[in-house]
Amino acid sequence: MSIPKEPRQLMINLMYLVLTALLALNVSAEIFNAFKVVNRGLDQANNSIDSQNNKLPESIKKFAQKDMAAFGTYAARADKPKQIVQPLVDLIDNTTREMIEKSGGFSIDKATGQPSEQPAGYKNKDITTRMLVMEGRGKEIEDMIGKVRGELLQLVDEKDRATFENKMTLGVSEDWKKSKDKKSWAEFNFKQMPLLATMPILNKIKNDAKSGEAAILNYLMGKIGQTDNVVFDKFKVMAAPKSSYVIMGDKFEADVFLSSTTKETKGLSISVNGGGLPVTDGVAKYTAVANGLGVKKYTANVSVKNAVTGKVETYTGNFEYEVGLRSATVTAKKMNVFYIGVDNPVAVSAAGISSNALKVSASGAGISLNKTGNTEYVARVTQQGDATISLSGPGLQTTNFPFRAKRIPDPRPKLGKEEGGSLGNGTFKAQDGLIADLVGFDFDARCNIEGFNLVRVAKRADPQQSANVGGRFSGEARRLVDMATPGDRYYFENIRARCPGDQAGRKLGEMVFTIK
Repeated sequence: MSIPKEPRQLMINLMYLVLTALLALNVSAEIFNAFKVVNRGLDQANNSIDSQNNKLPESIKKFAQKDMAAFGTYAARADKPKQIVQPLVDLIDNTTREMIEKSGGFSIDKATGQPSEQPAGYKNKDITTRMLVMEGRGKEIEDMIGKVRGELLQLVDEKDRATFENKMTLGVSEDWKKSKDKKSWAEFNFKQMPLLATMPILNKIKNDAKSGEAAILNYLMGKIGQTDNVVFDKFKVMAAPKSSYVIMGDKFEADVFLSSTTKETKGLSISVNGGGLPVTDGVAKYTAVANGLGVKKYTANVSVKNAVTGKVETYTGNFEYEVGLRSATVTAKKMNVFYIGVDNPVAVSAAGISSNALKVSASGAGISLNKTGNTEYVARVTQQGDATISLSGPGLQTTNFPFRAKRIPDPRPKLGKEEGGSLGNGTFKAQDGLIADLVGFDFDARCNIEGFNLVRVAKRADPQQSANVGGRFSGEARRLVDMATPGDRYYFENIRARCPGDQAGRKLGEMVFTIK
């Protein structure tokens, strides 16, 4: 494959290469999130390419009518690029859908109760290895890539084919042949690859295919004398502000442009609130001093010659931005409370104030702050009660943010994974002791069992009991566990545990098991 010349395609390729390289490292949640972001960007890019590709065939046919003797052969090819590319797109879409379904579908967003964009089995490596490597779906995709590439090139005149071929990004890389332990292209790309990492790789292939389709259509358009990559028949005025919320005294700045315009656009003029703006490569920059608080509105007009009708048409858009005073926020990154004995991540920010100029302080509940990044802190508290984090800086009066400091919630005692009930004789004897499980607690914390009383009640026998120190069975408690027979009852009473920040152990209740 050659290096693409278009900045957008080059950026997509670079993101794909960087994230693929990150798989050689320990994959953290942040990296998985980066895969999700890149995959979302590829989806948006593919939708954008589809939108353009869907318009071009009819435009090619229309412009070819001016001389069908010369251009009829190009008009006849206009519908073929999509017909060639679509089977590869369908194969990738069906493969991705099957892998997601077989690994548990999409996870449910707790806030909305609706399926999210992240597969439930996003870390699953077995499904990708089985389907794409062992069952041959990857080989099928590899063969289809070569077939699609070859058929697309057949739509290019023979004298132009060699030059055009170097511009196509769709193809099968031979890098896998340099690997000592990878036996095929599919194994090199997909073996032991997490599902969420595989999705942007497959989406990238779709992007290359759709870009190849676009390149062929633009080639055909150029052959009939229309050198513009896109023939505009609808227009929309757009404004891209650096920020829609501006601090009083600062400047508001936005790029105002015609959607889908290119630097070849001729006869383009842009004005805002009646005042003309200089245009560079189809874009005009609008600036205004943010005087007075509240919502500010402005109107942009863009005039351009329609390539289809030949008429100069004017399009209007209305936009707004808000002027406000400096403000500050403090957000506990995991919950709205601080817990004693653990690190509590905190993010701070203040609009219009650099992190170096922002002053951060804290008081109450024995709180201390440790800075871990430009806007990141870790809060530690030592006692229950109210804590306050205060922010101040240039143009910002001291602003207080209250928090509650609480001790870690009570863990639940467990024997293995069980909290009581019937348990097999062999399973019961195989346990090493009790654990204290912080169920649903989002922080990195561990509670330890300090001790408990164990009582064995066998049929037609007096109860036997032992006091055990720590969570692990030892001494008499171990002996009582090893005596378990079907029908016995075991009572774990006065279970005590200590969690980070505790001055003394806390009581966790009791558990009862019936041996079967």
